[in-house]
Amino acid sequence: MTTASTPSTPVAVITGASSGIGAATARQLAQAGYHVVLTARRKDRLEALLNELVAAGGQATAHPLDVTDRPAVDAFAAGLARVDVLVNNAGGALGADPVASGDPADWRQMFEVNVIGTLNATQALLPALTASGNGTVVVITSTAGHGTYEGGAGYVAAKHGAHVLAETLRLEIVGTPVRVIEIAPGMVKTEEFATTRFRGDTEKAAKVYEGVAEPLTADDVADTVSWAVNRPAHVNIDLLVVRPRAQASNSKVHREL
Repeated sequence: MTTASTPSTPVAVITGASSGIGAATARQLAQAGYHVVLTARRKDRLEALLNELVAAGGQATAHPLDVTDRPAVDAFAAGLARVDVLVNNAGGALGADPVASGDPADWRQMFEVNVIGTLNATQALLPALTASGNGTVVVITSTAGHGTYEGGAGYVAAKHGAHVLAETLRLEIVGTPVRVIEIAPGMVKTEEFATTRFRGDTEKAAKVYEGVAEPLTADDVADTVSWAVNRPAHVNIDLLVVRPRAQASNSKVHREL
């Protein structure tokens, strides 16, 4: 699943690109002139997005990939001739149980995708990002990575882990030609996030956004990512928290009921 790109075209790898923020980011970076490399587990969705981008005149490649599978990530990385940007977007939440009754399997799965998946992709692609001379690592975390809330401990713990990964990496590679950018969105309404969290219960998912006039959209976050990535190479947006106007904090949301 490939389209040709010229040697001068910068390459952006996006994990979790099959829907939501990942797909929106792919569209915006393709419009900005990047050859976007789409990765996610769902081959059919990647193919649909690839065809969409190519039809719009963009340059793209699609690779089905599970970021928690380290050998697969390493093999994927070995097949790339150039990488300028890595957008670590693959992630997600499972459940909203309290600590006392949360399922350890859910916690483990969230940690594997949000933290270990980010670690796998970053470690595998960091040599190519460094070799580019102006590499950028983007980590999509969440406001959950900066403040907790009841019923969110497993996801909060995972996103705190992703935040600390980004913060530590920035310290460790200072002096190299690679930036580390963290984008932490607040309430974003996408087609799958809340539904997946509540295991397909659309009624529970809808209540998350009930009465909120304008939650963020995937395009809002993608626009933020594109803006940060396209700053001059010497400018590093360490951390950018983006929320809808109706949300003052993780636990303070204005609802028009």
